[in-house]
Amino acid sequence: MEENLLFDWSVFRSILAILQWWLFNVTVIIMNKWIFQKLDFKFPLSVSCVHFICSAIGAYIVIKVLKLKPLIAVEPQDRWRRIFPMSFVFCINIVLGNVSLRYIPVSFMQTIKSFTPATTVFLQWLVWRKYFDWRIWASLVPIVGGILLTSVTELSFNMFGFCAALIGCLATSTKTILAESLLHGYKFDSINTVYYMAPFATMILAVPAMLLEGNGILDWLNTHPYPWSALIIIFSSGVLAFCLNFSIFYVIHSTTAVTFNVAGNLKVAVAVLISWMIFRNPISPMNAVGCAITLVGCTFYGYVRHMISQQPPGTPRTPRTPRNRTELLPLVNDKLDDKV
Repeated sequence: MEENLLFDWSVFRSILAILQWWLFNVTVIIMNKWIFQKLDFKFPLSVSCVHFICSAIGAYIVIKVLKLKPLIAVEPQDRWRRIFPMSFVFCINIVLGNVSLRYIPVSFMQTIKSFTPATTVFLQWLVWRKYFDWRIWASLVPIVGGILLTSVTELSFNMFGFCAALIGCLATSTKTILAESLLHGYKFDSINTVYYMAPFATMILAVPAMLLEGNGILDWLNTHPYPWSALIIIFSSGVLAFCLNFSIFYVIHSTTAVTFNVAGNLKVAVAVLISWMIFRNPISPMNAVGCAITLVGCTFYGYVRHMISQQPPGTPRTPRTPRNRTELLPLVNDKLDDKV
């Protein structure tokens, strides 16, 4: 009886964790698109800076004031030698995501973001000369095919937004790969990651945001009919961006890797559906098919990674892998992909 109760609570906790993660993730995406499109606040650098500031303050309150999460100590020299380079890539990743969101629909942006596993595997193979099981490469085929189909049939295609989203995938992959070497020895969770990286990201982005968007924001404040209400929405998106990081911390400790992978792909589908209901961006049937193929491919990719990771030691390797090379799993940390 007690075992059944424990099982029921575990399932309920996992469902609750996934639902609150979906809620914060989709809300942040929709609010950012609303800010760019409905509020006509077309300043992605400033929006990203607001998110970094809110996240830095939120992480400080959680760790230092409320003490809900212990602080992972980092040596002072490592903050500049390790954390700062990671923060720079982290900053580029978030900024490019917001830039792409300004120019292309949420559905298209989310589909392109699903390209991250392919870019991560390719970069590790090309730059770091790491070799992977042939099943990893095969699982990437539907992802690449779905992205191509979606891009060709996108009715609201914008080259600048498309390039920003694609380079953002490369930045995400670079961040994941660099974390393996630069953060070696530190077991960061999502809250500690934001605690250390958000202040650096704010410092990196503040000056460019003021120089490139300062005059535009002043003009927007003078011409917008309800500037203070709009500013409340903008800063609320920053608060929710931090809450998203906290929700990731909760869901990591409440679900398995397989459950998280499937829930992550369903989350994309939910975001696409809700964004279409709100913004009514045109979606062709073939575009929807391409998005579906991409999401199925991402789910299959996650399943293949899980199956390979469960292989017992001594399992025969693929004959295509050289004997003097180690066949590795891709360094894709799916659970930390949505940090803001």
